[in-house]
Amino acid sequence: MLHELQQIVLKAHNWNTNGIATVLVTVVALDGSSYRKPGVRMLISEEGDMFGAVSGGCVETEIKRQSQDVFIHQEAKVIRYNGRLRLGCEGVLTLLIEPFVVSSDDLKRFNQLIDERKNIDCHSLYSENALIMGQSHTRFISQSKSVFQSNLLIDHPQFNCFDQSLSPIFQLYIFGVDHDAVPLAQFALGNSWKVTIVDSIHGKGEESAFPHGVEYIKINEDEVHQLSFDAHTAVVLMTHNLIKDLHYLTQLQNQTIGYLGILGAKKRKKKLIQSLIDFSNDVSNAFLESIHSPCGLDIGAETPQEIAISIIGEIIQIQKNKSKDKTLDQQYHITINHGI
Repeated sequence: MLHELQQIVLKAHNWNTNGIATVLVTVVALDGSSYRKPGVRMLISEEGDMFGAVSGGCVETEIKRQSQDVFIHQEAKVIRYNGRLRLGCEGVLTLLIEPFVVSSDDLKRFNQLIDERKNIDCHSLYSENALIMGQSHTRFISQSKSVFQSNLLIDHPQFNCFDQSLSPIFQLYIFGVDHDAVPLAQFALGNSWKVTIVDSIHGKGEESAFPHGVEYIKINEDEVHQLSFDAHTAVVLMTHNLIKDLHYLTQLQNQTIGYLGILGAKKRKKKLIQSLIDFSNDVSNAFLESIHSPCGLDIGAETPQEIAISIIGEIIQIQKNKSKDKTLDQQYHITINHGI
C-alpha cells in the first residue's frame, strides 16, 4: 500500500503549498469485518475535500465531520465507528485523525526513499483517553530516521500502538514490445505498479505504443542483470522469441524476483528449459521450478486483454502468498538432467 501513501503525501504537499491545511486519517484497529483493513489511510483538507478512502464510502462523511475539531485545535482525535449499528458492516473501526504537514524537503526525502526502494515503517501511537488523545500521532520511519520533519517523538505508557511496514512499490518488467504487451502494461499501471517495458537494443518497438507512465528502455540481452530486481518485482517474458527468452533467463537466474512468467505453450516451456539446462550448467532446480509458464491463471483467456488479466491475477496471487490448486495435468515438476 505504499503507492497509496505516496499519492496522499503528494496531495498533502500540493494542498499545503497552496496554504491549505490537511489532516491524515488512519484506520488503527478493527473489531469484526470491514471493506478495508487497519493501515488504510485518507486525507482531508480544511476546505472539506477528501482524497482516498478508508471504507466503501459509508464512513467518510462522519470522518469529515469529526475532523473539524482537529483543524480548529490542531490536536489529534481518535474516534470509533460502529458499522454494526449504523450500516450493518459487521465491524467497529478505530480511526486516528491527526494534523499532517508535508514540506518540500519532506516530499524530496520521501520520493528518494521510494526511488531507492526502501521500506517505510509506520507507527501510529494513539489513545482514547481524553487527557492524552491530542498527542496521538503517526511516526513514519525509514532507516531509523523520521521521514517527515513534523513527526512527533512523544511516547506514553497509555498509548496503543499500530505498527505497519510498507514494502517498496511493486514493479513489473515486461520483456517484449508486441501488441499483447500493451494491455498488460495498462492493467499493471491501473494497479499502481511501476511498469518498465524492456526492448532489445536493436528492437523496433516504439515507446508511443505504450500508455503514459510506462518506462521504456532498450538494452542488450546480456545487460539484464543491471536492472533493479527484488522480492517485490515481477518479470514477464513475452518476446515470442525462444532465443531471446533463453538469453534473458540466463541473466535472470541469479536475481531475486518475486514472480517470473513466460508467455507460451507447455511444449515451448519444456524446450526452453532444456535449452537453458544445456546452455547453463549451474542453473538451479529452484529457479526452474519458479518459472510460471504458461503464465497466468487458467481462466480460459483468449484475447490479449484476457491474457493480461490472467497474468495480473496470478502475480497478485503469488504476491499475496495464496496457494493455487492445480490439476495433475497442470503440474510440471522439473528435474535437472545435465548432458542430455
